[in-house]
Amino acid sequence: MLMDIKKRADELARRFQTRNPFEIIQGLNVILLFVPLIDTKAFYQYFQRNNIIYIDENLSRKEQIFECAHEMGHMFLHKNANTIFMDSRTMLNTNRYEKEADTFAIDLLISDDILTEYQEYNIERLSRLLEYEKRLIELRLNSH
Repeated sequence: MLMDIKKRADELARRFQTRNPFEIIQGLNVILLFVPLIDTKAFYQYFQRNNIIYIDENLSRKEQIFECAHEMGHMFLHKNANTIFMDSRTMLNTNRYEKEADTFAIDLLISDDILTEYQEYNIERLSRLLEYEKRLIELRLNSH
């Protein structure tokens, strides 16, 4: 599954000639809304045959980029899973979905070229350089 996630992220980056999730979703006609959110940074919704990504307008640009890529992961991998409903109304564990969306996001945002360029860096140093949490760098290195 993880290799499939990376393959899908790389295919999108190739198709749109960018790893910027905002540019990719524009090309996919996804509706992107920056709104004030409480208790969540972003979420994805499939509504009336429209893909909609909501992102907290108060996040830093770097966080908005990551959250957009993360929600794209849900869009491509979990379109029919209502994770907000599952989180708030059921006892189903959505951790797997969140990890897969994180994996998609970090695979999209960090190219193999960047990993090759900084291959001598450890996780701590890569995390500081690329400004992503160590757990995300670890996810990326595991899908390499």
